[in-house]
Amino acid sequence: MRLTILGGGGFRVPLVYGALLGDRGEGRVSHVTLYDEDPGRLTAMARVLADQAAAQGAADAPAVTATGDLDEALRGADFVFSAIRVGGLEGRAADERIALAEGVLGQETVGAGGIAYGLRTVPVVREIARRIARAAPEAWVINFTNPAGVVTEAMAEVLGDRVIGICDSPVGLGRRIARLLGARPQDAWIDYVGLNHLGWVRGLRVGGRDELPRLLADDKALESFEEGRLFGADWLRSLGAIPNEYLHYYYYNRDTVRAYQEAERTRGAFLRDQQRAFYAGTGRPDGPPGSALAAWDRTRAEREATYMSENREVAGAGEREESDLESGGYEKVALALMRAIARDERATLILNVRNRGTLSVLDADAVIEVPCLVDANGAHPVAVDPLPLHAVGLVTSVKAAEREVLAAAASGARADAVKAFALHPLVDSVAVARRLLDGYATEHPGLGYLR
Repeated sequence: MRLTILGGGGFRVPLVYGALLGDRGEGRVSHVTLYDEDPGRLTAMARVLADQAAAQGAADAPAVTATGDLDEALRGADFVFSAIRVGGLEGRAADERIALAEGVLGQETVGAGGIAYGLRTVPVVREIARRIARAAPEAWVINFTNPAGVVTEAMAEVLGDRVIGICDSPVGLGRRIARLLGARPQDAWIDYVGLNHLGWVRGLRVGGRDELPRLLADDKALESFEEGRLFGADWLRSLGAIPNEYLHYYYYNRDTVRAYQEAERTRGAFLRDQQRAFYAGTGRPDGPPGSALAAWDRTRAEREATYMSENREVAGAGEREESDLESGGYEKVALALMRAIARDERATLILNVRNRGTLSVLDADAVIEVPCLVDANGAHPVAVDPLPLHAVGLVTSVKAAEREVLAAAASGARADAVKAFALHPLVDSVAVARRLLDGYATEHPGLGYLR
């Protein structure tokens, strides 16, 4: 089986390859093609993957080839994993800086930053979807490109249900809750619903019994894991649910914006500087065996330890716990998804798929994030209870902003782009929306299509 990774020079590619190295079942991936427009990043990642295979002594490790030719990369692919970053980390840093100058959030998937990122990315992924449809019409596409919900919806316009979005946030949240309740994550049914980076765990059933109320009643347990420390026990009990960590940007917006404004540098700027150093060092051909993987491990550890540090500062949550740094996120979801489809090994996974009537407040084509049953025919969303009103408001207003991103990317109309910013609940003024668009269009050549 052949897997193509778009954004093959990306920093998280070794997580996917590591999961493939551990897969010993029939029909496993035998060949990985890395596609990236940056040859230096491709060279660095190829070195890391070679070190991974050598470290495990895997004589039958999936073969790896690298190319800058998209059609060549796609030909013969059974699965396509999309993890591109249009504008790079320089673009992410600019998204954050421009938004914060206007007093609004610039996070890469949430608020103004997510809208700017979407406006840059949607035209690109629509073209990629068309190229996939021509070069590999039978391939299944697994999308991790952010903002994952709107990007998956854009690609689904061309590829239909053969594109499925994944995210590691719900997986990590469900795992932490299950373990706190003394259950194995694989034995628990997680009642999770929402949009990408905008969802809630409303129940966790083990043996048919909902154990979440037991957690919500226990202050000590609530304060022992990441989301409990971020949101506070009282707020979680008020909601009667455990929100995805990204909802901290909504529930504590003013506090988070202030913390980001006061920070020495934004998350995007930190990652930009960190990865420049990593790729510059790892791309050299003269390093000793294993040095590329060692450099990647060190860089990843620092990256994970500093994740959402401003939010934790606002909440007084302290440093991340070791259990919160544990791997087992999107790469395992991607592997489980591929296995379920390729081998008809039925699985239940939280995925980004078209609504198909699952949430009555959204239309059939809206991409949502919910538990799905996966088999050889793809991912099928499971029926869920209606959202409470507070969640309906957030989900529908954010989806409205996403739809305007899709409209602007298709029309090229400035008015549609302004509307995307202005309708988002974290952008509080039409005048601010106009200034944001002006700032982003000046900074990013990729937004030159907006007129």
